[in-house]
Amino acid sequence: MFQYEFMRYAFLASTFIAITCGVVGVYVVARSYAFLAHTLSEIGFAGAAFAVFIGIAPLWGMLLFTLLGSIGVGELSIHSDQKESSISAISALFIGLGVLFLAISNSNSRYATNILFGSIIGVDRQGVIQLIILSVIVLVMILLVQKNLNFDSFDHIGAIAHGVHTGFVGIIFLIALAMSVAIGAQIVGSLLVFILLTLPASTARYIGRTIPAMIAWSIVIALIGVWAGLYLGFITNWPVTFFIATIEVVIYLVAYAIHVIKHR
Repeated sequence: MFQYEFMRYAFLASTFIAITCGVVGVYVVARSYAFLAHTLSEIGFAGAAFAVFIGIAPLWGMLLFTLLGSIGVGELSIHSDQKESSISAISALFIGLGVLFLAISNSNSRYATNILFGSIIGVDRQGVIQLIILSVIVLVMILLVQKNLNFDSFDHIGAIAHGVHTGFVGIIFLIALAMSVAIGAQIVGSLLVFILLTLPASTARYIGRTIPAMIAWSIVIALIGVWAGLYLGFITNWPVTFFIATIEVVIYLVAYAIHVIKHR
């Protein structure tokens, strides 16, 4: 398997993607941002389609749209009384825009499939380098604000009472989340990137007792999903995203069942 260059690149890229999504996902779950992550994946689809339309790499269009969308949607989710309805409307708008950009760019169905479901074949050396750099930037951002981010994510009221600049921390995290969506979508696609940002972290909450433990478990579970998914996709020629999604769901259900049994 590793005799093929594209598989070596895919495993290297997916490793950094899993680590990034595993770390960021813990805070996505703690801050109840799962719906936001899902919305950003749809905004990312529109961004990637826009990039195809103007002739640049889909990654950069995703980054642009998710960065702008994360701030706007994040603020809306905080201040709007009808945040679910408002965010649903935004999701519908960007899905429509994505379809429009693909239609007017005269791209074939392969572009749409790659954007929605990812493509391990399309990960080249330059793409891997870009993904690694972006992943490191996200991890450094999280590390720089981690103490206050931990406080704000797991005890928001207490963080405010202790003078933590929760607004600044929130913006930094929204930027990190937006970048994580754009990064993760390169392997699992914009449609299902929220899987890596929610399921490993949700599973880790049933296993880890401390924040570092939850982060570690989230990374491990994300790595299991992407590594096993890539291997199974290679030997079966079935979509990698299918295997990643299935593996993550199965691990989550097993962890949830064990948790329920233990607490009966």
